[in-house]
Amino acid sequence: MELSLVQRLLLIEILISEIWSQERPGPMRAECFGNLLRITLSVEYFKDKYLSFSVVDQSGIAWELNEAIASQCGYAVTYSNWSNIEFRASALSCHSRLEEGMFIITVEIKASHAADMKNATTHMKSASCSYGPWSARELVCESNYMEVSVRRKVPQTVKDFIQDEPEDWNLAFLEAKGEEASIWQIVFHQPEEKTALLVSDAWSAGYGLNTTDTRVVLRIPYTAAQIQLVKDHGITFSAVRSSIFYKQRWMILMVDTAVACPVDAVDYINKTIIWTVPKYIQPVSAGETSFKDVLVEAGVDLHKLSAKEMASRKYVLLNDLHAIMMMIPIGAEGGYYKTSVRSGQHGTKYAINLFLEHQWEDNKWGLTKYIIIKEIETPFEQVELVITNMGTFLPDVKLVKLTIEGTTVAVPEAVQHGYLTYEIRYANGSKAYIIQVPLDAPSIKKEYMGADMRAYTLNVTLAFIIHPTSETFTVPVITVSAVKDAVLPSARGFCDGRNLHLIITHGNVDQNWLPFVSDTHLTPESVKKYNYSLRDNGTHLAISVPFISSHMNYEDFHASGLKASLHLTLKDGITLANRREFSVSCSFSPSQLIQCLPNGTVVITAVKLVGAEDLDTSLFVLRDRQCKPSLVTERTATFKFNVNTCGTSRKFNSTTMTYENDVLYFRPGSDMLVYRLRFVCWYAIKQAVDVQYESKKNPPPNIKPGFGSLALSLKLFKEKSYTEPYQELEYPVVKYLREALYFEVELLQPKDVRLELNLDDCWATNSQSQDSLPQWPMLINGCENSEDSYKAVFHKVNYSLRVKFPQHMKRFEVRMFTFVQGTTLLQEQLYFHCSVMICSAMQQPSGSLCLRRCNPRKHRLDRSAEPHQHAKVSSGPVLIRKENN
Repeated sequence: MELSLVQRLLLIEILISEIWSQERPGPMRAECFGNLLRITLSVEYFKDKYLSFSVVDQSGIAWELNEAIASQCGYAVTYSNWSNIEFRASALSCHSRLEEGMFIITVEIKASHAADMKNATTHMKSASCSYGPWSARELVCESNYMEVSVRRKVPQTVKDFIQDEPEDWNLAFLEAKGEEASIWQIVFHQPEEKTALLVSDAWSAGYGLNTTDTRVVLRIPYTAAQIQLVKDHGITFSAVRSSIFYKQRWMILMVDTAVACPVDAVDYINKTIIWTVPKYIQPVSAGETSFKDVLVEAGVDLHKLSAKEMASRKYVLLNDLHAIMMMIPIGAEGGYYKTSVRSGQHGTKYAINLFLEHQWEDNKWGLTKYIIIKEIETPFEQVELVITNMGTFLPDVKLVKLTIEGTTVAVPEAVQHGYLTYEIRYANGSKAYIIQVPLDAPSIKKEYMGADMRAYTLNVTLAFIIHPTSETFTVPVITVSAVKDAVLPSARGFCDGRNLHLIITHGNVDQNWLPFVSDTHLTPESVKKYNYSLRDNGTHLAISVPFISSHMNYEDFHASGLKASLHLTLKDGITLANRREFSVSCSFSPSQLIQCLPNGTVVITAVKLVGAEDLDTSLFVLRDRQCKPSLVTERTATFKFNVNTCGTSRKFNSTTMTYENDVLYFRPGSDMLVYRLRFVCWYAIKQAVDVQYESKKNPPPNIKPGFGSLALSLKLFKEKSYTEPYQELEYPVVKYLREALYFEVELLQPKDVRLELNLDDCWATNSQSQDSLPQWPMLINGCENSEDSYKAVFHKVNYSLRVKFPQHMKRFEVRMFTFVQGTTLLQEQLYFHCSVMICSAMQQPSGSLCLRRCNPRKHRLDRSAEPHQHAKVSSGPVLIRKENN
């Protein structure tokens, strides 16, 4: 308990020291200006804090101030000179202590970072000011109230004035007899009526009424109901005409407490502020018959200025017969520029706090002191901000938010987006902001400028707040920095015989560039449509285009084939301007243009060369002009037809069958041939197909042959009806002595009705090799083996649902006991082979081997007289068993 008491005493001692040590440096500074006290709060100390003001009375009770109480009791809280906070108090304020020639005021200020004032810190400030002798009447025009104080004595009677207001006595006399207080009633004079209020009612209405030993005080807020706006010499005044009744000993006294303060009185001409105050103000001068100036002084921020000081600042103070005029150049010393906003636009106003004291003598009051505190702001002037780093701003501005890509964040949170903000203060009080953003931040737009330069663009909107008005404004900031760090994409190309490939290595400028071939944007949809390939793994873009495609350029025919090229352009994703071009060229074999299929189908693609753009590929035809392309692009025409159609010619020689046709183009509207592309398909008997182009007229291609295949089959059937062949899983087939083997040889491809298949030799071996030894002949020169006891039997082939071309098929049977090795019956697996001849089914020349039937006496002669057209086919194995148990 004793320790607690010591702590309390220590706290009291500290508070007393704080209260009376006015010169102690701290967050508050007190100054005296005659009958006014000013306490200035350090803006640095109280920055970004919520404040509450209280005034401590003689009993130690703290009375918290709001706007109504402040204007009623003689206090004003204003902001000046870039957020400096001022507390001003009248010597006759409600809670001031008047002593011999001094008044004392104690202020309690609480500061907190929270609006609800939690965890607030309390600051006490007590100041005493001396004041000079009071004038008979003193008028004060503060920023939020008007104050009139009158000496407590019977003023000199003015006959005309008393006669003008006889009813005042009638309104007040009855109440005056019963009142003990020094002031009991106030009467307001208005054009329509007069209103009398008791003291309690007047206080409830917001008026401040008070008396001291020597003075009667009335204080009127500018928002009071009885205020009238009156004009005097063209100047608007806020005025109140009133009379106060009070007791002094056994007398009832009435005092004129009229007051008027200028509302406008300010003009702005040629960058100059002109403030005019008339000398004779109604109703303040009512009843005065003589008037004499005693003193006219002016200043700034309650500081009076000498004539020399005014001249140095280019101020002008004029005092003529009817008015006092003060002229201040806009921007002059003593004032300051403050930030302002109108319709969201940034601008400034010039502000200055002027002070005027006018003293005069008249026949009614004697000496009157009239003090006006005038806060003047020039009209809004829009100012375009010049953004270097980020400024320059006046001290009353604070950066609070940034809008980045549509997201608004507070300054502390902007760090998470990579935005670091620094505030710089200059000696003249202005400030600037530096915003630091890394070049790789997602919100930074990067754009290729050409050569090796990139432009980095910062687009951010900054939101500011103005103290103390809490107005806000925004500033869009777009800054561009050029950096020499561009890396362009590069490419390499190659071909694989069927496709052209481009592999593009990304740089750091092509993230939004789009790939185009011709005028086609390579999207997933277009790539699928044209059967291209497009892959991008983030570092490389790979493009593959088939040799035959709509966007290929065919440049030339030469000895090694057809030269084709692919041109790719990377375009800007926004402007579609060409940024980078790549190309790859290769020579392709003509086998990519022609397909000679074993079934007799031919697919031929004719191409239009660069330089022949006037050719319409849809007008290409074959020898039979009714045969038109089945697929047309801007550069190609593709035909698909059978070798039996479209005017295709056929030739035979010793080893091949040859089919020929031409792709033709005639000048539209005439029979003038301007394009011929001849092609040849060679079907070799040894299952090889040679393909060759031959061209006459323009353009003259020279192309190497391509290759294809011819299909034969040799099957073993289960019965003589040839309806069910042995399947692959049934091999090896088991057969016994004297059991027949039913063979079928067929030409599978091509399906050309003009071809006929004929058997030449058929034999058996005990291995898969057609040339292995020993061999057992079954057919020789297309006939049965004469040395066999049971000769081969041929079976006729007729048309059926399975057999569409009987001339493409031969059938025969042999017996199993014919296969011996020496004198021993062969009992192991055998393989069977046949050689065939592919002949024309059309009329053959006399003596042609294809026309002959079996004649053993002429076989050797015939085979030597005509070239052979052979192909070979095999089947098996078959296992021989001696007996069928």
